Amino acid sequence: MPNPSKLIRHHWELEVHKRAVATAMALFESSKSFPKKETYSLTDQMRRSSRAVASALAEAWRGRKYEAVFVNKLNEAERETAETQTWLEFAAKCGYLSLEEARQRHKDYHEVLAMLVSMGNHPARWILARSSPPSPAAPSAH
Repeated sequence: MPNPSKLIRHHWELEVHKRAVATAMALFESSKSFPKKETYSLTDQMRRSSRAVASALAEAWRGRKYEAVFVNKLNEAERETAETQTWLEFAAKCGYLSLEEARQRHKDYHEVLAMLVSMGNHPARWILARSSPPSPAAPSAH
């Protein structure tokens, strides 16, 4: 829920965006130690989906003139979050991430997911009020 005392003008000011970026960067750092054989599968997929969470949120923010666009992009961010959680599970089961780190990142993404769901369930709090077009000038009586 937005804080009425602080007007949010940019997507990077949103707490959910900050968390999504921070968690994606933590995954990026961890993935540097993944085996080379995973470069074009698990490593790239996890990096792509983790970054897509924040980018879909940015797109949602810029599309918030239209509720359907906003909610659709939030849903995309939710899907990318769930995909990233799945890649985390594989990374842990393959032994590329410690169970502790995988659980922490999964928890981080669970919190991001909760924030995205809340935004999507209450879009009116976020949608921009669309201004009406100016009224046409009344014809002159002269």
